[in-house]
Amino acid sequence: MAVDHCTCEFVGRHMAKGGNRFEALEPLRQGARGHFGGFDRGVAEGLAIRHDHGSASMGDDFQRELTFLGMESSPGFVREPGGDGCAERFIRTLKEDLLRVRTFATMAELAEALSEFKRTCDGRWLIRRHGHRPPGQVRRDFLGSVPAAA
Repeated sequence: MAVDHCTCEFVGRHMAKGGNRFEALEPLRQGARGHFGGFDRGVAEGLAIRHDHGSASMGDDFQRELTFLGMESSPGFVREPGGDGCAERFIRTLKEDLLRVRTFATMAELAEALSEFKRTCDGRWLIRRHGHRPPGQVRRDFLGSVPAAA
């Protein structure tokens, strides 16, 4: 899962039976495509990615992919979940509001539930630090205030 720390948007998700460094990259790829218009060298130049110190996110393949996309690796503090608190809080909410209250017979059913959860989060969650606006609105307002490139 990937969460935008600034807007609190759910920008990418991926589920797999085994979680390795290649699976961990998919949410970032989705975020690059969805918010930067594609998946190319340097497309997300200057974006910092906060992640844990797990083997998947600290591995060479993961780090090379970040570099390729122009993203900066920003590992959280070792044994300090607060270092990536935005994502940790999001995961807690995901568990409390979806994963612990429903069961899923198939991966496809889970994927659809996660897509609906994303739409709900981005469109209807009211974030206090953003003046009680939903994450999607915060992004639209921010992008509307950025002048277009000449």
